Amino acid sequence: MSSPTASEHENHAPTETEPLLGRPGDALQKPDAPLIHNLWLGTGWIAQVGGLLLLGVVWAAVFTHPLLPLVSPHPLLQSFGIFMLLQAILVLQPTYTPETKLHGQRAHASFHLFSFLLFAAGITIIEVNKGTNSMAHFHSVHAYLGVITGAVLLVQYIFGFLMWGVPGVFGGVEKAKALWKYHRYSGYLLLVLVLATVTSATKTDYSKGVLDIKTWSVLIADALILIGVLPRIQLAKLGIQRPAATATTALQG
Repeated sequence: MSSPTASEHENHAPTETEPLLGRPGDALQKPDAPLIHNLWLGTGWIAQVGGLLLLGVVWAAVFTHPLLPLVSPHPLLQSFGIFMLLQAILVLQPTYTPETKLHGQRAHASFHLFSFLLFAAGITIIEVNKGTNSMAHFHSVHAYLGVITGAVLLVQYIFGFLMWGVPGVFGGVEKAKALWKYHRYSGYLLLVLVLATVTSATKTDYSKGVLDIKTWSVLIADALILIGVLPRIQLAKLGIQRPAATATTALQG
């Protein structure tokens, strides 16, 4: 049997990597393209604008008001953690070939490790503040969402690390690979939960009474992030194939 031509491979790859929105191949990393290009490929640049806007809104509000040692670092660290989490998603989404997937997974894990350290530091600081000042731990919607999001993030981090680094826990590499789609589903849902958590922070006493961060400004940043991330989702990585894609793949096979 003859091997597929370059033209046939180019037609096959976009079919297998059809994004949620847009044309097949719109969010596909070319084998010879630098990994860093994934961070703004396709609609990725829109997500970057949203991430930078969120950072700008939060950091400008914190640094234009009196700094409180056990409070101010929390929004700074959490917003930066969200930005790193965003990079972790964007860098891996467009990967397709085994080589690009391997490099993407390493970068994905590195960004997530950094984001985890930022989130952990931010949570620790605010908890120390509450303990020092005898404040209620569950005083707002943001506090409840923060605990839920932190717990889900931890589970997601552990699940992802085990599938990638210790696949034997799930019975081997192939069985671990079969679980990746669930990790992706939960990851995108978690992104929405993280954005909801940071939006709810605008309704806390500290935000309303000191920082005066406008909810609408954070919502705009949230929308840009989702507009940039969601269209790049590769349906095949979620175990989904549209009828047309299935038919095309069958003809090429």
